[in-house]
Amino acid sequence: MNLNGGDEIKRYIIESSGSGVALLDYDGDGLTDIFLVNGTRLSGLPPGPPPTNHLYRNQGNLKFVDVTESAGLSSTGWGQGVCSGDYDNDGFEDLFVTYYGSNRLYRNTGKGSFQDVTHAAGLAMGNHNWSTGCAFLDYDRDGWLDLFVANYVDFDIARDPEPGANPFCFWKGVPVFCGPRGLGGQSNHLYHNNHNGTFTDVSKKVGIEVKGEHYAFGVLTADFENRGLTDIYVACDSTASLLYRNRGDGTFEEVGVQAGVAYNEDGLGQAGMGVAAGDYDGDGFLDILKTNFSDDTPNLYRNNGDGTFSDRVFDAHLGNNVKYLGWGCGFVDFDNDGWKDIFMANGHVYPELEKHGLDTPYRERCLLYQNHGDGTFEDLSRSVGPGLQLMRSGRGVAVGDLDNDGEVDIVVNNQNDPPTLLLNRSRTRNNSLSIRTIGIKSNRDGIGAQVTVVVGGHRQMEEVRSGGSYLSQNDLRVHFGLGKAARADRVEIRWPSGQVDRLADVLANQLIVVREGKGVMRTEKFVR
Repeated sequence: MNLNGGDEIKRYIIESSGSGVALLDYDGDGLTDIFLVNGTRLSGLPPGPPPTNHLYRNQGNLKFVDVTESAGLSSTGWGQGVCSGDYDNDGFEDLFVTYYGSNRLYRNTGKGSFQDVTHAAGLAMGNHNWSTGCAFLDYDRDGWLDLFVANYVDFDIARDPEPGANPFCFWKGVPVFCGPRGLGGQSNHLYHNNHNGTFTDVSKKVGIEVKGEHYAFGVLTADFENRGLTDIYVACDSTASLLYRNRGDGTFEEVGVQAGVAYNEDGLGQAGMGVAAGDYDGDGFLDILKTNFSDDTPNLYRNNGDGTFSDRVFDAHLGNNVKYLGWGCGFVDFDNDGWKDIFMANGHVYPELEKHGLDTPYRERCLLYQNHGDGTFEDLSRSVGPGLQLMRSGRGVAVGDLDNDGEVDIVVNNQNDPPTLLLNRSRTRNNSLSIRTIGIKSNRDGIGAQVTVVVGGHRQMEEVRSGGSYLSQNDLRVHFGLGKAARADRVEIRWPSGQVDRLADVLANQLIVVREGKGVMRTEKFVR
């Protein structure tokens, strides 16, 4: 059970943010495991050991066993986010976990356990550091994963105002915790991989540190202009969101306003939480989904293909559910029809509002929108099973195929509740294809590789990505729905190194493992 502050009232902003979740195959057995970040409380902890993060090993047949202690991942504190990536190119996924306090880098030993190498790697932070989203990426294309870490507010409980202490400590007339407005912001960080197990903070040198307050949450890395360069988008709470455009010379330029992704279509700042990328309209460019605070819409930033975006949230029929406070999200083809659908987890931050007669429940249900393939979506949340009727205060969301049946499942890390595992039992019987990338010149995970699948005249594109959603990590295997097609006509992988691999007539309903420049290494049929 996730613990983050009080159940009935939250006096400080640190109690509200919740935690992320990661799906990864930490032991390389072909089964996706689950890592859940946990928080803590200021007082009133239940009897027994303090709350800790948890790693659940997938034993097959949807049975999991808690291996946290034996894996060396027991850790207490205000856990926030998680991202995974093989930063030392040894063939095993490593974990980076963000905290209020010092973050932690866990090196996967390859023997079923992890080693805390935070200090040796040069990634230790101070006690009042508040990191949130993170992502491994190879921004300079040297074949080694670098690390981006978003930071939120400058918070110190000893000097934080009490609820109702100033105008920033009310919501709809009710005294609530203070912030983020009125509090100082913290700078984001980019760490360059030195190829020897250590990292160097290059944030100022490469243009990541920007002026003004930016309360950063969700982190999204993607090649938005199809230049072979990884850009960074950051959802910011109550301030303009950020888009760091990769210049290709080892530096970045912040272009959120110019690109049209800093504000909503009315030019107003929003309380950004979660972020996802996907080509929802099949035009070959990655679009952006961003979740926001209640009484506001999410953003669906359609990529115009020229470095700019247009918010199509109303055109896409996604602007009606404004009462929800959105967090983790994803573009995922849940019915395998070849079009990216949308999932969002929701939940408020002020449990005390229910006592004041406001129609603002703390626990909310998740939302699932089906993509019609014409630029519009339909809300199917109430008709896709009891799992989406659960009322929770959701935060982190990760998606991946937990039972290797070719259908994408969902894990939600809920605040002050057990997690939710939503098992996909779609009855469409559509076909699908999953692809696992193994880099040689590129980083070992192939993070940043752009994968295109063509079936008939329909073209789908996805990237291998670390981080994303809300402080979470999806399965690194990329997934494509093929509809009724028995094979993909063409698969193309553009690696970070510039290498391009092409495959033809790839059979459906299997995972293919592709080694850079060498083609298909092995295949595994789905269990259907």
